[in-house]
Amino acid sequence: MDLGSIKPPVGATKKRKRVGRGDASGQGGTAGKGDKGQKARSGGKVRAGFEGGQMPMARRLPKRGFRNPFSEKFVAVNLNDLCRKFSKGAVIDQAALLASGLVKKKSDGIKILAKGEISFPVTVKIAKISQAAKTKITAAGGSIEEVM
Repeated sequence: MDLGSIKPPVGATKKRKRVGRGDASGQGGTAGKGDKGQKARSGGKVRAGFEGGQMPMARRLPKRGFRNPFSEKFVAVNLNDLCRKFSKGAVIDQAALLASGLVKKKSDGIKILAKGEISFPVTVKIAKISQAAKTKITAAGGSIEEVM
């Protein structure tokens, strides 16, 4: 048995009703559209969001907030993550973080944060790093180069 031979049980599916195809289609004189009204006419449609003339929901609700189009999204990487993926003397930059899998995509940038401890020296070449992370890395004997 293969997936191509599976069929639904008898009576489980119905043919789609094709309205407006003449009297012989079995829909009668009104073509299955009921009597009168906008949706019974040819080309009769109601646009999306139309609520019959009452004030639509999108206009009744208040508009709130502001979304800054210039805001930047940084991917946060903690020191305990660096300890897990890198060893002593490693050079940690954007390419190394992407290769290690700590960062899936760089977004607007990567920022190193100070959560956790680091016990071995590393060289960090990254654009953004928190002040607390800087002190922890330098205390462990590492160095920091801020690149733009």
